[in-house]
Amino acid sequence: MRHYWDGWGMDGWGYAGAGLTVLVLLVLVTVVAVVLLRRGEGVRHDRTPAAEQLLAERFARGEIDDEEYRRRLAVLHDTKPSGKDR
Repeated sequence: MRHYWDGWGMDGWGYAGAGLTVLVLLVLVTVVAVVLLRRGEGVRHDRTPAAEQLLAERFARGEIDDEEYRRRLAVLHDTKPSGKDR
């Protein structure tokens, strides 16, 4: 009859194999978590359109004219807008 203090028949190789299995599983879980977190960050940034892109889309749809487009684009680029001053 075996008892729990006998180690269920495991010798040094059994303990080494169990330890290695746990280590491999921990590394695998960590790698999967890091990959998923990094991929999630990239998706979040790609979904947010840039201000310039929104401005260009409004210009293309005719919501703003050429002068307003250039003025707002200059503000985004932090330069003096050309044309009349406010």
